[in-house]
This record gives sequence, structure tokens and C-alpha cells, in this order.
Amino acid sequence: MVIKIHTENPEPRHITNAAQMLRAGGVIIYPTDTVYGIGCSIEDKNAIEKIYLIKRQREDKPFSFVCSDLKHISEYAHVSNPAFKIMKRLIPGPYTFILPAAKMKHLPKILVSKRKTVGIRVPDSTITLAIVRELGHPILSTSVTTESAELLNDPESIIAKFRNSVDMIITGGVLTSEPSTVVDLTNEEPEIVREGAGDASMLA
Repeated sequence: MVIKIHTENPEPRHITNAAQMLRAGGVIIYPTDTVYGIGCSIEDKNAIEKIYLIKRQREDKPFSFVCSDLKHISEYAHVSNPAFKIMKRLIPGPYTFILPAAKMKHLPKILVSKRKTVGIRVPDSTITLAIVRELGHPILSTSVTTESAELLNDPESIIAKFRNSVDMIITGGVLTSEPSTVVDLTNEEPEIVREGAGDASMLA
């Protein structure tokens, strides 16, 4: 299923359909504030396994938890006061924050087994935030790439490659941004793991 959505004022019915698809165990592709993401509910074991197969990625490779805010962040990560202040200042925005993982016993074992850290992302995307709010909990997400790790940001290329692999593709035009800036907040001082669309000077 392919859905074209308005990027600034996404149609409520499309948001509802996307959330229902995730709730039913579906895997979707959707636009963020940086690049296209491929995601599923963090609570659905089968959908998580499907993403690992689509991405051909090992289970110990990190994905991000895409959240709508930091309200329930303690369910997924341990956040120090300095880390919380940094995150609060920079979200929503093009950053992924690496934090010590919480126990997360309510989530599938495939997602939390041996996981010492977790990536938290709150994109500045009306579409993404609306879907997560409608779903009621975070989306497990990673960037849409080819086997050679090339980013795919053109909807036509994404549809051609993934139409038969995922349950829904939400298109919001061609995205030209870089991936998010990845910031490690597991130690006292923030460390930039990957420079991307986020402004690194904002961490100072």
C-alpha cells in the first residue's frame, strides 16, 4: 500500500491508517525530518524480526526508538540530569541520542536481549510525531538504504525496491537531508558518534 501524504498538514485518516497498520504488526516506510525510515511497533516481535530480515541486519546492531516526546523516556533508557537537559534543548530535531538502556522487560526479548544502550530519536517531523502519538508508544526504526548502505530518499526508488517487502509506504516527496547526528550521552560529556543533519555546535 502506497500513501501520498501532506508533509505539513498530514491527513488524519492517513495517520490513523499508519498507526493501525503498526498496531496490527505491519512494517511501514515513512518520511522523517532527515531521511526516510523503515519502522514497526517496538512491541511486536514478528514485525521486529521482519525488519531485521528486510535490512539483513544482525540483531545486535542498533536501531532507534522513535518517540513523540520525552514523557515516558525512563521506560526505555536511564537518563542523567545533564543528558536530559541536552535532549530537551535539541528535540524535536535531527538527533539520535545514545543512552544506557533500561530493563524494558515488557518488550520482546529480540529487542532487549544483551542491549546495553538504546538510541532515542524525536524527529522534527509532523508526520512522524503524529503517527507515534496515534500509536501510543515508540516505533523501532532505521534508515531506508540499499544493501550497500546507500540512502534512498526518492519515493519512486523506495517504492520500486520495497513495495513487496513492507506493508505500507508513506511518501512525502524527495528528501535531501543527511541522516541524524548521533550523540553518545552514556558518559559525563556528550560525544558525537556520527555527524549528520544536526548542528554539532548546539551541544556546547
